[in-house]
Amino acid sequence: MSILSVFNGKCPKCKSEKIFSKQGNLLLFRIPEMNSKCNKCDYLFLKEAGFFFGAMFVSYALIVGQAVALFVMLRVFIGFNYVVTFVSIIVLITLFGTINYRLARIIWIYLFYSDDT
Repeated sequence: MSILSVFNGKCPKCKSEKIFSKQGNLLLFRIPEMNSKCNKCDYLFLKEAGFFFGAMFVSYALIVGQAVALFVMLRVFIGFNYVVTFVSIIVLITLFGTINYRLARIIWIYLFYSDDT
């Protein structure tokens, strides 16, 4: 698994086509749109109904990691009070919503990819 392919959102099989057709934008209320299959190698991104249920847990782990990192940075190293830190974490979670959505689904696809499919 190539970390660069995950962050670029490339197909796990051919690593050339993008998994998402539109990136989305939280501020414009647009959810990222996912391709159903790879245009080059026909690898199916949308396996079955409910396949991405587990991606919610990956998204949760990403959010917790980001929130803890921001908390440590703001509270421990800079010394902001709890209110500023809490508001900053809420803003971070809101702004990174679509990024985490995309990244969680891409990670979930890569977790279940195998070369024999």
